[in-house]
Amino acid sequence: MTAVWVTIGVLAVATAVLKLAGPLLLGGRPLRPGAMSVVELLASALLAALVVVETFGNGRGLTIDARVVGVAFAAVLLLRRAPMVVVVLGAAAATALTRLLVGG
Repeated sequence: MTAVWVTIGVLAVATAVLKLAGPLLLGGRPLRPGAMSVVELLASALLAALVVVETFGNGRGLTIDARVVGVAFAAVLLLRRAPMVVVVLGAAAATALTRLLVGG
């Protein structure tokens, strides 16, 4: 249990250092427009990568299962501009229904 708390502490300190590094290095100057456009896209890219890994990942391999149906259903609902609550609940229902019907 001690190793877990040491890891949490190290990660907390590293996060604080990283958040503090930007303002200290920039010294109040704004980022260049090119760098700012990259920073603005980072959150979306990280979220997309997380969705892909959690949807298709299975240990060290790839898998196609009910999660893919849920993500595809969510993508269709998002393209149709459905409210986020409907997207999340619809994707969960599509995944659950697929697991019920296919058995996996």
